Amino acid sequence: MDFLLTAIIQGLCFSAIALGIYISMKIFNIPDITTDGSYTLGGVVTAITLAHSLSFYIVLPLVIVAGAIAGALTGLIHTKLKVNALLAGILVMTALYSVNLIILGRSNLPLNSDHTLFTIGLVSDANQNTLIVLVIFITLLTLLIGYLLKTDFGLAMRATGNSESMIRALGVNTDRMKIVGLAIANALTATGGYLITQFQGYADISMGIGVVIFGLGSVIIGETLINWFSITSIWVSLVLVLLGAVLFQLVLALTLSLGVDANLLKLVTSVFVLLIVTLPRLNLLKAS
Repeated sequence: MDFLLTAIIQGLCFSAIALGIYISMKIFNIPDITTDGSYTLGGVVTAITLAHSLSFYIVLPLVIVAGAIAGALTGLIHTKLKVNALLAGILVMTALYSVNLIILGRSNLPLNSDHTLFTIGLVSDANQNTLIVLVIFITLLTLLIGYLLKTDFGLAMRATGNSESMIRALGVNTDRMKIVGLAIANALTATGGYLITQFQGYADISMGIGVVIFGLGSVIIGETLINWFSITSIWVSLVLVLLGAVLFQLVLALTLSLGVDANLLKLVTSVFVLLIVTLPRLNLLKAS
């Protein structure tokens, strides 16, 4: 049962990434590849600041700002320089590899700090304590994002993704909305790096490779559940996206527990996401 608990904890860590991708891909319809770089950036900033004995509650705002800057750069390149959104994300992600390497100063950095988010002692069992802390953290984060999306500003963000020409005709600066939206999305992604770095106890320069697949798979699972149950509430939608992140990680953990070679994990992940994407469409084709 320990591997299931670990999978749930990792799923909760990745749920911050899922929320970020939900904003960029489902609200703004922007395939943001900056995710790979901003996730690593969050982990790198976390590791280097904790290594300098800064407290985790001081580190979090630094991680959020760093991720937001990365997302805003992608937004600026896309909106102001008129570069394709996918290419803009790739450019920033590529640049972030060098930035992350400069900040970290090496390929990986273990955490020696005893003052991480998960050292807050709520219960005696370490894994259960980590789970409880994560549930509280992700709950607060989800409430914050849900509240933001229900405000007038959040409604304008959602309208920008649904009908950019209409919301522009109402006087909303859609370029600014995209920049801010991508900044928020990548701040959430960097927060995922902040969580996973403290959980696994180290930061690695290649930790972000392919992480967008985890987030995308989580969002697709959440979206499938949303469509199945015809959900319209933004609060319930966010919860289902979080559930998608946990379910995604549980499937991967179950795959490893069945004896699949860990070297094939990325392949299994890609096939699993492909199945998630295609199965609902195959069902629609049969129904028609």
